[in-house]
Amino acid sequence: MAAHRKPRRRSAGGNTARTAWTIALAGAATATGFDGTGHAEPQLTPAQVKAKVDKLYQEAEAATEKYNGAKEQADAGRQRIRNLQDQAARKTEKLNAAREALGSMAAAQYRDGGLDPALQLALSEDPDRYLDGAEFAERAGNRQASSVASVRKQLREIEQLRGAAQVELTSLKSRQAELKRHKKTITGKLDSARDLLTRLTAEEQARLDDRATRSSTGARSALVSPGSAAAQAPNARAAAAVSYAYAKLGSPYVWGATGPNAFDCSGLTQAAYREAGVSLPRTTYAQIDAGRRVSRSELRPGDLVFFYSGISHVGLYIGNGQMIHAPNPSAPVRVAPLDEMPFAGATRVA
Repeated sequence: MAAHRKPRRRSAGGNTARTAWTIALAGAATATGFDGTGHAEPQLTPAQVKAKVDKLYQEAEAATEKYNGAKEQADAGRQRIRNLQDQAARKTEKLNAAREALGSMAAAQYRDGGLDPALQLALSEDPDRYLDGAEFAERAGNRQASSVASVRKQLREIEQLRGAAQVELTSLKSRQAELKRHKKTITGKLDSARDLLTRLTAEEQARLDDRATRSSTGARSALVSPGSAAAQAPNARAAAAVSYAYAKLGSPYVWGATGPNAFDCSGLTQAAYREAGVSLPRTTYAQIDAGRRVSRSELRPGDLVFFYSGISHVGLYIGNGQMIHAPNPSAPVRVAPLDEMPFAGATRVA
């Protein structure tokens, strides 16, 4: 007969040890990731920081142009709503006047015992005026019927205007939500860029700033003079836009700004041509279609030059392979070579 053995009791200490080991392994896996590499971001070199910051600025600018487009549409929607409200108010005033006239007619008929105007005239003390009076009564009846029809028509028109205003209001709310999303994207990108820059020492930041200054100075050393650039412009309006851009060198970049003291990229070109009497759309992706496309070899001062595949940046060409543009929050309006960014196309708007 087989002997019965009591089951071995597990050691509480052993169980605790195994649990601790499991937790330690899990912690290690979390720290290193499944591929065995750590998730802690490595120390970036100043050049890597600059590359990341430049990328964030470019993404922020793309979001800025979307914001600008949504704002332009929202502003237009607000104006349409105001116009519809004004029309409805004017028609309401006219309707109220027509209602008062109908009320006066109804009150007069009530006072006269509700008799038909033709019968009243027929029983008048001057029968010789009967025929003329009957004709007048017929006209009065037609006029009253016409007034009622006019009131009904005005009511329908007012309801249509109110309905159109409600549609515009719904669209406006959608645009406002879109603006909020783009603003959040922009501020997030810019905050990330600032956070990256704070990782650099003061000396490293100074070196990057010095490099950017030398690049800008180099561009300005090859700068076409304002007078020469204006003279080479294809017409007086392009020349006026170029002169405006020269006058704004050093102005700060502020996303969403269109001047006169701060600009984003499309805000600068829009303001320059506004000064020249030419109305441009607000966004880069609309501005590129605002004129006649020209090749890079055909560029003349005053042409708009565009960059990146999404057409998210624009500058104003001034000749000699140079442009004036509003780069990003780290730099003011300045001169730069076209080769500074991937060229996407150009258009002549004047």
